[in-house]
Amino acid sequence: MARPFIARYWRGLLAAVGALVLIAAAGHWAEQRELQAKTQALQQAAAAQALGLRGLVEKHDFLPHAVARHPGVQDLLRLPQDASLRARANDYFADLQATTGAAALYLVDRDGLTLAASNWNTPSSFVGQNYRQRAYFEDAVQGRRGLFYGLGLTTGQSGLFIAEPVRVDGAILGVAVVKISLEALQATWMGGLEPVVLRDSRGIVFLSGVPEWLYQAIRPVSAQDARWIAEHGQYGKRTRFEVLPWKIEARPDGVGFVLRTQVQGQRRTLLALDTPLPELGWTLTVTSDMKEVAQARRSALALTALAVALLLLGTLYWRLRERRFVEQRTARLELERRVDERTRDLEEAHAFRKAMEDSLLVGMRARDPDGKIIYVNPALCAMVGYSAEELLGCRPPYPYWHPDDLEKQARESDEALQGRAAPHGFESRIRHKDGHDVITMVYAAPLVDAQGVHRGWMSSVVDITAQKQAEARQRDQELRLQRSARLASVGEMASTLAHELNQPLMALSNFAMAARALAAQGPSDLLPGALDEIVGQSQRASEIVKRVRAFINPQRGQYEILAMVDVLTHARALLEPELKAQGATLRLLIEDAGARVRGDRVLLEQVLVNLVHNALQAMQDQPRHRRTIELACRHSEGGLRIGVADQGPGIPAGQLDQVFSPFFTTKPDGLGLGLNICRSIVEAHGGAIGVDNRPGGGATFSFTLPIVP
Repeated sequence: MARPFIARYWRGLLAAVGALVLIAAAGHWAEQRELQAKTQALQQAAAAQALGLRGLVEKHDFLPHAVARHPGVQDLLRLPQDASLRARANDYFADLQATTGAAALYLVDRDGLTLAASNWNTPSSFVGQNYRQRAYFEDAVQGRRGLFYGLGLTTGQSGLFIAEPVRVDGAILGVAVVKISLEALQATWMGGLEPVVLRDSRGIVFLSGVPEWLYQAIRPVSAQDARWIAEHGQYGKRTRFEVLPWKIEARPDGVGFVLRTQVQGQRRTLLALDTPLPELGWTLTVTSDMKEVAQARRSALALTALAVALLLLGTLYWRLRERRFVEQRTARLELERRVDERTRDLEEAHAFRKAMEDSLLVGMRARDPDGKIIYVNPALCAMVGYSAEELLGCRPPYPYWHPDDLEKQARESDEALQGRAAPHGFESRIRHKDGHDVITMVYAAPLVDAQGVHRGWMSSVVDITAQKQAEARQRDQELRLQRSARLASVGEMASTLAHELNQPLMALSNFAMAARALAAQGPSDLLPGALDEIVGQSQRASEIVKRVRAFINPQRGQYEILAMVDVLTHARALLEPELKAQGATLRLLIEDAGARVRGDRVLLEQVLVNLVHNALQAMQDQPRHRRTIELACRHSEGGLRIGVADQGPGIPAGQLDQVFSPFFTTKPDGLGLGLNICRSIVEAHGGAIGVDNRPGGGATFSFTLPIVP
């Protein structure tokens, strides 16, 4: 009797221990799975918030640079007492502020005194205020770009200040400053459910969705840092910064941390993730509540306990059947009743889980190890336009794969099925059933069942089409703004050139014609011909001036249909004397002699003459047998491509992006305007210009023009 009793006791004890271990393992697995999903969502949220912050700063980053180079701003710094210059600068700042949406723009002289501002006509005007103590002023007046976040000394409103030194004739005469307000971003954070925090390099929170955390630090602020903050008025009159009431616990995987704190008087446990923004000197912290993680663990524990209970009930039922055959019917009915109740509970839990999956905005797709689709949610079906019945059972290539990216998508699918998909996701273009393109981000993760068996791969698909379109629109707007600024600068210089040179050139023409008339009375045969050449050249110079004016005012331009071969041939004829003088050869390569463009002949010839002049100067140190220039005209995608290739030393890689910038030059006596004007002329003709280094040495400057049918 004792031995069977002891054996049953140990079997029961082992079964209970095994059941507890299984329940605990299931709870831990569910907790880790939910924690992993929440971490991925938090990483996406952090990336989106960081992208928004960088986009807000980059949107206004160019303003101080542009303001510092405006002639009216530089003139005001030279003559700060000139009321008319001050009025024009105030109007310019106010118009620029209204156009860009910046909080304020203003100009400070070397002593920190504000000369002009966009809010000059408001009670809180910056004009007359001194900002010498500001860190951005100290950086800019020493020739560095200033970046500083703090409370306004005049308005008391916080903002990000970006400063640029204003150089006039090589000397720094003042500082151009733009102020960007982040209050709208903070208002958005305050309206959210999950706290978001932005802190500076000293750990002080200056932007937060939780108001009581503002101007508290993640660690004690040193006395030296506190003095620096007070001296520069960064956070108003605050001299003390309390430590945040945070209890931080590191996670074993090193991704983020667990944050225990109080928000609005309530205890909360948050999953937090830090994202450094080194270019701004800030750290962004996004959080997410851990309630769902605890709930997932409790649900898994309950379901596993229910399964174990069912197993135990089955075992007890079998033993009771052996012992009490007479009570079999009653016991079976009771067990069936309990099983029905548990089944209903499981069905309700399954229906609830399915409702949650169907409500997701992120597309979900499960595939077996061979790539066959075994599950899709409604969000994915709406994203691709195919029903679940059309997708389930499909193998690669899937019907929504883009026909132009089949090879790329097949490669990405194979990498995902082999477990080599990028952990941060990859971008994929798909084709909706109705024919339009959808840009997505795809994140892949292993699909493991409750027994730990790998059943396939689960993919999360996020539609980022709207985000891509918004980024493209923003880039297009920035390019248009840069082009307008460039054309305005070149236009002002060209107008000055036209005004200063037109009268001397016309006077030269008049003197030359008078000289020809006098020479005609004498017996000399060579003098009239030489004077004819003077008249022709002076008239051509006058014509160039007129065309430059026409370039400034397109309504006065003389555009016509031109055979490009005539333009190239005439340009070569103009350059023939200089080519002979330098012992250089110009090879003309024309693919289609009948190609035509619409443009101004003189301006296009000036572009070619300028590019060939640059090529000659680049080859002046080369032996005579290497002084060969190729002037080629070929068809290219969407137009006609004209290239000027030399055999000089080429252009350093670090300067390829700067050669077309105004005032950039590598010549000791150059102004840095020739290539910039060439680019403006080509763009005015609807084309584009660029430069590349040749593999064998030398550089090729080429531009494209639209072809006239």
